[in-house]
Amino acid sequence: MDAFIGASWDETLVNNLTTIVYIVASIVFILGLKRLASPATARTGNRMAAVAMLMAVLVTLISRDILRIEWIIVGVITGSIIGVALARKIQMTAMPQLVAVFNGFGGAASALIAAAELVRLNNAGADISVDTSITVMASTVIGAVTLTGSFIAFGKLQGLVATRPVMLPVRNYINAVLVLVAIGLAAWLVIEPDNTAAFAALILIALTLGVLLVIPIGGADMPVVVALLNSYSGLAAAATGFVLQNNMLIIAGSLVGASGIILTRIMTRAMNRSLVNVMLGGFGVEGGAPAAGPAGAEQRPVRSVTAEDVALVLSYARSVIFVPGYGLAVAQAQHAAREVADLLKSRGVSVKYAIHPVAGRMPGHMNVLLAEANVPYDELKDLDEINSEFDRTDVAVVIGANDVVNPIARTDPNSPIYGMPILNVDKAVAVIVLKRSMASGFAGVDNELFYLEKTMMFFGDARQSIENLLRELKEL
Repeated sequence: MDAFIGASWDETLVNNLTTIVYIVASIVFILGLKRLASPATARTGNRMAAVAMLMAVLVTLISRDILRIEWIIVGVITGSIIGVALARKIQMTAMPQLVAVFNGFGGAASALIAAAELVRLNNAGADISVDTSITVMASTVIGAVTLTGSFIAFGKLQGLVATRPVMLPVRNYINAVLVLVAIGLAAWLVIEPDNTAAFAALILIALTLGVLLVIPIGGADMPVVVALLNSYSGLAAAATGFVLQNNMLIIAGSLVGASGIILTRIMTRAMNRSLVNVMLGGFGVEGGAPAAGPAGAEQRPVRSVTAEDVALVLSYARSVIFVPGYGLAVAQAQHAAREVADLLKSRGVSVKYAIHPVAGRMPGHMNVLLAEANVPYDELKDLDEINSEFDRTDVAVVIGANDVVNPIARTDPNSPIYGMPILNVDKAVAVIVLKRSMASGFAGVDNELFYLEKTMMFFGDARQSIENLLRELKEL
């Protein structure tokens, strides 16, 4: 009896300590997520969330006696080495691809854990409750969809898969049938959770749906997809938390799922998309082909300028707004742009940065790049803050942005980007566009901004062009 009481007390103590650590980790995770809302505190928030996850993982492995301590140490060291190597090797321009892969791995982990728990319960001959079966099916389906959908998104961002929408014939009917079959199989498995063949079929259908839902989406809409898949991975993790009755996993997954949905909503509004379009897939350019610009647009005259010309224009400006885009990220021109801005500010020029919600290839891409270059946070202005200031700005300097500054979004109802909120760059007194060529953006639409009389096209690699501009400014 004494031995039994001692064992019971030890188990109770371990469970209580585990619960306390989960509560502390959840609080730290929530505080870390809150700090991600501002560029000034984002790094600290990211570190706090990482520490919270580490606490939760370690206490779970130790308290559940899943692995021996030496294997836990080996796993932590190995994972840390891989993480540090990736963090140092991956360029900022490839960060969206890395996020897509992380989303996929998160979904896969949730699906595998839920499936493993189902197999374990079946092998043990346990009586599986209905709520456990439902959460297992939810975690498996959402996780599998996230896995393949994320890797298709990665392929589009990396250029391994066509960035244009790939429209399969009667794709909506195919998706609808697969969804109905998946629901039917899931309902069957809730009643008969030991049906291995049905469970394997459900996983295969979910993996297929992940591909079919993302493949019709064009590269211009990938920021929305990344945000949505991030939400999916969180929802899958929360469902797995219910399967394992792990409160920390439920809390973390719910937070990621909810924040992903909110971010998706922000993205859809910024791109003039509806959430229903995103959820169903196939949104973007209709008919599977990028929209073309006006006939003969490539022969339309533009005003090409040199670094000396741009330096002269900026030397007379009293207010300048920089508009960064993916071209800035590709050229790694953020540091050079900050140097030009610092020089202008030293001469009394007002400098701000206009950040469109979908500039770059993922939410917050431009903010991170500019923060990396030590651009003051108070100079970063989002679309709603900055748009009213363009009409009283002397010079707008567009660095590699395209679709998000295209005036056709306000004027042409037939354009695929019509209605998309854009930065009102065309309302500035003068516009300087740094670009490699006259190529269109992801949406495949010719940019009317380039042909305005007030627009000066400064062709070349963005970083090299800005460095040349900096030298010219210093000589004035």
